[in-house]
Amino acid sequence: MLERPDAVLAAIPLLAMSGLALRTVIAVTGAGTGLLAAPLAPVGYLAALALVFRELLTGPVAEQAENGSA
Repeated sequence: MLERPDAVLAAIPLLAMSGLALRTVIAVTGAGTGLLAAPLAPVGYLAALALVFRELLTGPVAEQAENGSA
């Protein structure tokens, strides 16, 4: 059974690569120019970083720290 920690760990690399994948799709299809696709690469990395920080600040780790259990 897929639990929350497993889902979060699986989502991090998927989010990190999503910006590069989107940039590649736009460049290959010719739907956009290099200027349109250029800022999309770091978006995936920022989304993955935001997920990590959200989990640390509001997820089970934060709840354990708030309750005082180590």
